[in-house]
Amino acid sequence: MNLHQFRFVREAVRQNFNLTETAKALFTSQPGVSKAIIELEEELGVEIFTRHGKRIRGLTEPGRLILKSVELIIQEIEGLKNIGREFAAPDSGSLTIATTHSQSRYTLPAVVQAFIQKYPKVRLSLLQGNPKQLVEMVQRGQADMAIATESIMGVDGLITMPCSQWEHVLVVPKEHPLLKVDILSLEELANYPLITYDKAFSGRYKIDHAFSLHQLKPDILWEAIDAEVIKTYVELGMGVGIIASMAFSVERDKNLQSIPVGEFFGTNTSRIALKQGAYLRGYVYTFIELLVPTLNRKLIDRMLLGFDEDYQVPVLG
Repeated sequence: MNLHQFRFVREAVRQNFNLTETAKALFTSQPGVSKAIIELEEELGVEIFTRHGKRIRGLTEPGRLILKSVELIIQEIEGLKNIGREFAAPDSGSLTIATTHSQSRYTLPAVVQAFIQKYPKVRLSLLQGNPKQLVEMVQRGQADMAIATESIMGVDGLITMPCSQWEHVLVVPKEHPLLKVDILSLEELANYPLITYDKAFSGRYKIDHAFSLHQLKPDILWEAIDAEVIKTYVELGMGVGIIASMAFSVERDKNLQSIPVGEFFGTNTSRIALKQGAYLRGYVYTFIELLVPTLNRKLIDRMLLGFDEDYQVPVLG
């Protein structure tokens, strides 16, 4: 057996058992992939995939166990390569961060700038997506880490650690009636058309849950993944915006005012997700430390081993 066979098996699963797409993804031929998988099955003495005719349809019971071993083997080999790179060229390489729009727009710019100044030879890439996509990017090795507020905890094969906490704020045009309310309530807020995040982003679950607990049905006029879009429509007078506190700036958003609503929607925790068992280059620790100054390498390693799960970070804005 060889590494190529392992890669073919893993990619076949990732490509929903389509060997043509598997071959395209690995820049090889479909017959070559099929032959290599059959040879591996013959060597192991079990079938990895269920078949209908010549087409593979899914994993057999032993195939599921084999896939887990294949994933571990490939990860260990990547770890060996990273160890070599770490000692041969500690200040060069690549780092890919998978994150949401809000994190890349409001949280990461200063961190990225400081990191690039410290490691000019490291090629830093940012990939954006929804939380499910971010998790898949890390699981598949397309990204070294994911950063998101949404639920990326409890995902098989990933270790997460908190990096920041934040609350929601309302954004309204100046002179809006809500600015004159002495004690704001969810009932009062539900009287206005609301513009907020798509259900997959930035703590939207907590917004919906808060209204539901009070048996209120808010008028969600518009959903977006981008706080700038939300603020644009608020400025046009189309509704009241609910955004992450980090997305509002007094200097930048001069035509709007914010109203804290953490008492209604609670505190949200953004987290870093890393692949369990992955070897981290030295500059990966540095990036995490720049993002969360209260973390250090020793504490990061403890968290990767499952300790210090209750570590807390300050609330932002």
